Amino acid sequence: MKRKALFIINPVSGGKRKDGVPELIKKYLDHSLFEYKTIFSTGVKHARDVAREQAKYYDIIVAVGGDGTVNEVASAIAGTNTVLGVIPYGSGNGLSRFLSVPMDAEGAIKGINAGRVINIDAGKMNDRWFFNMAGMGFDAHISQVFANGSTKRGFIGYLKSSIREISSYKAQQYRIDIDGVKYQREAFMLSIANSSQYGNNAHISPTASVQDGLLDVCIIKPFPLYRFPEMGFRMLFKASESSKYVEIIKGKNISITRSQPGPIHLDGEPREAGIDIAINVMPGTLQIIVGDNYKG
Repeated sequence: MKRKALFIINPVSGGKRKDGVPELIKKYLDHSLFEYKTIFSTGVKHARDVAREQAKYYDIIVAVGGDGTVNEVASAIAGTNTVLGVIPYGSGNGLSRFLSVPMDAEGAIKGINAGRVINIDAGKMNDRWFFNMAGMGFDAHISQVFANGSTKRGFIGYLKSSIREISSYKAQQYRIDIDGVKYQREAFMLSIANSSQYGNNAHISPTASVQDGLLDVCIIKPFPLYRFPEMGFRMLFKASESSKYVEIIKGKNISITRSQPGPIHLDGEPREAGIDIAINVMPGTLQIIVGDNYKG
């Protein structure tokens, strides 16, 4: 019996056109294995609503977009028997890169044919799902800048925004409780990592695993501006934790109180939150198709 697959295509993710995606699916999907349907999302939360409504009718729902699109679809099907597939079309594609999903559509579709499925952990921040990375501080501020539409998405756009904003951004004080152990830290940003990377192969927590039942609390302490390029190079070479400005603590249940409210981000998508943040891990809650080269 053929499996049923639904492809939800975000037409605006990553600033990349998706008009040709249905033809690529038609060409490379194994029609002896699947019957399928494609749909284009029409706005914020539409992909999540469609996935939630259709999950009971489909074996696989494929998010065609970036980490934000993945978050929308995964949020709707986490904890169900429906499997998530991804065709990466975002600006960073952090979770897809971590799971070795091919970055080209042809390869990703062939990976769906192969159907290598694993269960991965997810996180919740103030009861909202994230699957790759969440955080607050400077990265959430930059996510908010991106959302305002004043900057072109992609690595270069992120770098330009970071350079423009970094000199005026002020670190905050944070009270952090990780599985009952309390910490007081001044931080430039706090990243909560499920996978190791933000996207574009920038690894903030090189030892992170999506299957260990833990989240990595990455505390990036204030650092001199002249060391900003060094921090970037450390992430690209998976050496961030060797910096004296980076502290990584693994845990399951995390509570954070910060000095003032402001933006947070969930898989790169900004939200507003107050001073109190509650975070917990949801072990093995999402079934997802990974690439052939994923080592776990």
